Amino acid sequence: MKHKEKKLLPWREVYAINREALCLLYREYPRMFQSRFLFAVWEALSPYVGIYLSALIIDELATDRDPAALIKLVLVTLLTEALIALISSYFVTWRDSETAGFYYKYQQIFTKKLLDMDFASIDDSKTHERLSAIIEYQNSGGWGLFRLFISTQLLLQAVMTLVGGIALTVTLFTRKVPPEAGRLTVLNHPLFLAAIILVMVAVTYLAPALSNKAWSYFSLNAEEHRVSNRLFGFFSWLGYKQELAADVRIYRQDIICEKYNKDKTGMFGSKGFYAKLSRGPIGLFAAASSAVSVAFTGVAYIFVCLKAWAGAFGVGAVTQYIAAITKMSWGVSTLIEELGDMRNNASFMKMSLEFLAMPHTMRQGERPVEMPKGCAYEVEFKNVSFRYSGSEEYVLKNMNLKFRSGERIAVVGQNGSGKTTFIKLLCRLYDPTEGEILLNGINIREYDYLEYLGIFSVVFQDFRLFAFTLGQNVAAGARYDRNRAEACLRRAGFGERLNALDLGLDTYLYKELSEEGVDISGGEAQKIALARALYKDAPFVILDEPTAALDPIAEAEVYNHFNEIVGDKTAIYISHRLSSCRFCNDILVFHEGRLIQRGSHEQLLADGGNKYAQLWNAQAQYYKRRTRE
Repeated sequence: MKHKEKKLLPWREVYAINREALCLLYREYPRMFQSRFLFAVWEALSPYVGIYLSALIIDELATDRDPAALIKLVLVTLLTEALIALISSYFVTWRDSETAGFYYKYQQIFTKKLLDMDFASIDDSKTHERLSAIIEYQNSGGWGLFRLFISTQLLLQAVMTLVGGIALTVTLFTRKVPPEAGRLTVLNHPLFLAAIILVMVAVTYLAPALSNKAWSYFSLNAEEHRVSNRLFGFFSWLGYKQELAADVRIYRQDIICEKYNKDKTGMFGSKGFYAKLSRGPIGLFAAASSAVSVAFTGVAYIFVCLKAWAGAFGVGAVTQYIAAITKMSWGVSTLIEELGDMRNNASFMKMSLEFLAMPHTMRQGERPVEMPKGCAYEVEFKNVSFRYSGSEEYVLKNMNLKFRSGERIAVVGQNGSGKTTFIKLLCRLYDPTEGEILLNGINIREYDYLEYLGIFSVVFQDFRLFAFTLGQNVAAGARYDRNRAEACLRRAGFGERLNALDLGLDTYLYKELSEEGVDISGGEAQKIALARALYKDAPFVILDEPTAALDPIAEAEVYNHFNEIVGDKTAIYISHRLSSCRFCNDILVFHEGRLIQRGSHEQLLADGGNKYAQLWNAQAQYYKRRTRE
C-alpha cells in the first residue's frame, strides 16, 4: 500500500482544537470531568505523602533511633495511609460511577447532533461518509474525542506528579556537600548542578519524544489503517450476519473472506505495511525510547548516591529523592508523551468538531400552526423547484398545485420521477430550491418547525420498527394509551396477529432485547407502521407504498377499508400499482421531475395517449395476460 505523506498540525492550532474539544466534553458531562480529573490530581500527589513519611522513619532508624519518635512517626504514617486509602476509595467509586458507559456517552454526542441536524444534511451521503470516517478512526486507532479524554487525564496527572516531585526534590540541589568531602565539593558548583539538571531534562524529554515519533507513523497513516480496518472488519464478520448466511453459502463468499483474512501482505499481515514499519523506524524509535528511559534512572541514581556519599544528606533522604525522581521521570515522560499524542490526535478531533459544528440551514420559524376554522387546511405549491446541494440537475421543476383537507390523493410515476421528493418537501424535510410552499396562505418556513412536522403522519417506504414492545412501536413512546394503540392496530389489519400474541402490546419485536421477542413478516411490519401513523392522529396521512409487502388478500382488505382507516384526514398515497389508486379522487402523475397530469382515474384514462394511460394499460395488460394463462 502506498504511503501518503501527511503533516502534523501546528502547535497553535493543536491547542485551539484541544481546548474546544475539552470545553465540549465538559459541557456535556461536567461531573464525569470533575470526578476523573480530581482523581487524577489525588492519584498524582498522594504517594508523595508516603514517600516523605517513609524517609523520616528511615532517617530516624539511621540516626537517633528514639523509640518515642519512631512510634509517633509510624502511627502518623499508618493513620495517614489509612486516610489516603479511604479518600482514594471514595474517588475511585465516584470516578467509576460517573464514567461508566463512557463509550456510549461519547457516541451520544454524535447521536444528539444527528437528531438535531437538518434532514437535508442527514440525507446527504457526504454526511454519512464523514461520520463513518470518524467512527472508523475511533475503532481502528482510538483517534478522536474518545482519546482526548484519556490523554487529558494523564496530562493533568503528569503535571501534578511534577509539582509534587519538585516539592520533594528541590532540597536535593540546595543541600550542600560539606567541605571535608574534598573533590566531591564540585557537586556544589552551580555549573555542575546546571549540567546535571540539563542532562536529566534532556534525557527525560528524549524518551517520550522518541516514543511519539514511533506513534506518529500510526497517525500519519491513519487513512490507510482505517480503510484496511474496514475491509478486515467486514470480511471477518461476514459469517456472523444471519441475513447474509444463505448468500454466503450459495455463492461461496467464504472464499473471498479467506483471501482478505489470510493475506500476509495486507496492512496488518506479517509481511504488510505496519510489519515493515515495526521492523524499521517504529521499532527503532520505540527501542531507543526504552533505552533512554533507563539512562535517566541511571543518571538520577548516580547523582543522588554521590551527594549522599559526600555527606550532603542521610539514607532517608536518599530513599525520598530516588522515589520522587523516579515519579518525576514518569511525570515528565508522560507529559511530553501525552502532548505529542494530543498533537497526533488533533487532526482527528478537528474532523469530529467540524462534524458537530455543521450549521442549521433551515429556518426553524416561530409561528404556531393553528387549526383553521372547520379544520380545513389548504396546501399550495407555487413554482416549486428542487435540486440537491452541489447538483445542477433538478429533481422537481416548476411545480404548481393546490389541495385541501379531506382529499384522497394518489401520487404515481416511474422511479426517479420525483414522487418521494414531493413528499419530503411537503413535510418540510427539505426546503425548496426555488418557489414556496404555503399552508393556509402562509409560507411553511414561517411556522414553528416541530409544530409543522406534527401535522403529518407518514409511513415511508423504508420505515423502521424498533426492538421495543409492540405498544411502544405503535405509540413511538415509552408511555401510551393502550386502548388507543390496540384500536389503531386493529384498524390497520393487525388484529388477528395481536390476538395470537400472549403478551399482547407488551410483546417485544425481534429478539435483541428479549428472548421472548417475536419475529414479524414484512407485511405485519407494514401494518404496525400504518398503526403508528394512525396513533399520531395527525391531519395529514402520507403512505409511501403501504401495501408493498402485503399479500393480495391483505392488500385488498386495506383498500376496501381505506376510507374507514384514514377517516376524515387528508390522505396522500404513493404507489407503483395503479390499480390501488382507484379509490383516490385525485391522482397526480409525475414524470422526470414535473407534474404532467392531474385528475380522477376515469378522467386520466379518457385520453388513451397520456402517460397515466400508458402506465395503466401496461400493468392492466400484464394482469389480463396472467388471467388468461
